[in-house]
Amino acid sequence: MNELSKLSPPEGAHKARKRVGRGPGSGTGKTAGRGQKGQKARAASKKPAAFEGGQMPIYRRVPKRGFNPWNRRVWSVVNVADLGDFDSGTVIDAELLAAEGLIRSAKGWVKILGDGELDVKLTVRAHKFSKSAAAKITSCGGSIEVIGG
Repeated sequence: MNELSKLSPPEGAHKARKRVGRGPGSGTGKTAGRGQKGQKARAASKKPAAFEGGQMPIYRRVPKRGFNPWNRRVWSVVNVADLGDFDSGTVIDAELLAAEGLIRSAKGWVKILGDGELDVKLTVRAHKFSKSAAAKITSCGGSIEVIGG
């Protein structure tokens, strides 16, 4: 039966650290594995990952322009006039709009705007509607559904 006081790691699990600069018999005496002279042989030889030997680093040579927010929402916009081509009673969502080529991708955010006229009864599902677009869709007997993101 094993006792907790007699536990030890398996053979080869613990590797002794290399003690450098401890005389010629150790194999890493004198220069301590750093080779002869030079920048990397000095005590403060560690340089940043982007250090280019004193040359102006590339991240400072290349110009920076603008600001790209990481949480920006890109809206796909569709006007009410574009919805008039669909048959009455159609349920319009992002997948259908993308399939018809009115937006680039079904992924992302869709907003319906009120430019143009509509005379077809439709059920439209989108993330946002302008007030005029909502009024035009509902005035034709259609309905709007605001979907979450």
